[in-house]
Amino acid sequence: MEQGEGIPSNEVENNQMENPQATPISNSGKSEIKEDEFWPLSGKPYFSVVLSHTQVNGLLSLPVKIVRALPSSSVLVILSYCGKNWDMVYLGGHSLKRLDSGWKTFAHDNDLKVGDACVFELMESSSDVFRFRVQILRGDFPPELEERVNGETSNTPIVLD
Repeated sequence: MEQGEGIPSNEVENNQMENPQATPISNSGKSEIKEDEFWPLSGKPYFSVVLSHTQVNGLLSLPVKIVRALPSSSVLVILSYCGKNWDMVYLGGHSLKRLDSGWKTFAHDNDLKVGDACVFELMESSSDVFRFRVQILRGDFPPELEERVNGETSNTPIVLD
């Protein structure tokens, strides 16, 4: 997923969609555990992150633009994905504003990998809790192209028929 292709990396946006009550739809993409769900954003603040090795293995710092909307203290965060919830703490009092180790559990439980993207939409915010609805966009290479790529250099381009 390239930056500028619909979801800006590490930015908060206020998406103005006309149907805030949209029902999630399923993706027929690769997922051994469950199918991912996608739905239009509801117009509430959101941010997106394309995951790096550090983020997949436990440290998710939040982008400055969403941090401005959050308190400078520790607050309960609930991430909702595929009908399940994960509780963790937003560490707003630290110099690096981030989620605690509950993020690592979320990443592991949902088989997140380097190159996957997550969209976090702020559904509820109070002084006690922040609830984000999460969409996961898998960064897996399409299986029909995988055997045609060795990925070593730009001299071996992917040619689509």
